[in-house]
Amino acid sequence: MPKLEETRQPAVERGSALLPVTVIVAARNEARNLPRCLESLRNVGEVYVIDSQSTDGTAQIAESYGAHVVQFHYQGGWPKKRQWAMQSLPVAYEWIFLVDADECLTPQLAEEIRAAVKNSNMNGYYVSLEMHFLRRPLRHCGARFWKLSLFRRGKGGYECRLKDQDASMADMEVHEHVVVEGATAHLKHPLVHHNVESLSRYIQKHDEYSNWEAKVWVQGESTTQLQPSLFGSQAQRRRWLKKGFMGIPGAPLWFFFFKYVLSLGFLDGVPGLVYCGFQAVQMFHVKSKIYELRYGLKPDLPGSSRLEL
Repeated sequence: MPKLEETRQPAVERGSALLPVTVIVAARNEARNLPRCLESLRNVGEVYVIDSQSTDGTAQIAESYGAHVVQFHYQGGWPKKRQWAMQSLPVAYEWIFLVDADECLTPQLAEEIRAAVKNSNMNGYYVSLEMHFLRRPLRHCGARFWKLSLFRRGKGGYECRLKDQDASMADMEVHEHVVVEGATAHLKHPLVHHNVESLSRYIQKHDEYSNWEAKVWVQGESTTQLQPSLFGSQAQRRRWLKKGFMGIPGAPLWFFFFKYVLSLGFLDGVPGLVYCGFQAVQMFHVKSKIYELRYGLKPDLPGSSRLEL
């Protein structure tokens, strides 16, 4: 079980109209993004930054903004970072809001959340992402998607798709989604998501993600509450689409065509080209690692249907 190390800082004087939610920010070496994120959260009631022994001053930056800093020591398996935080932290508010270190809360979304959490009939809300890539907003490429990131404490949690995990697959949830018990709705205003400042960092993170995804395909999912479905939620539709592409020979090329041409990624200029290219390369990495895993597969490890590169 991961150990909990927390550094509590004195509350920052931020006025009386605090947004009554607990924000959980997952971070590792996010000194470049974190100030922008935490500045946007100054009027939030409580902020936890869950760090993974960063070496670039992430923890010190978080402390300077008055956040509670908790060190997460991943030892493999499940739960991973954000689910562990939700299960372990003594959060002060009824509502939990999950925010990544490269995301920013806008004043418009904050006011919408303030009204939304007063609705006793709802247990969760989907928030869309306004994707910025290479410092330009992506209007196309299929880049805008919804995350169920605001929910009542005790009513939401991540699905577990793979129990047999290790640090090579990242220490936080990759493509798992939050599942909420009870009614949910969609908020109008988006979170601003600065997807990449450094392409090197982007490649490093997605290398870990592809390790995880290849293992899911080869070993099979432990449990999942969101099955691929053309007529389900956006997350289920994306899984259905990904599953369809993964079974096609030359899938990375077809996926690039879908993202760059059919989804009008070319209208986003050079950032759109780079984004769609990286999405296709990511699929190629996953399929290559599937082949690698199967080539050296242990006899007792269950396989799955054959996929063509």
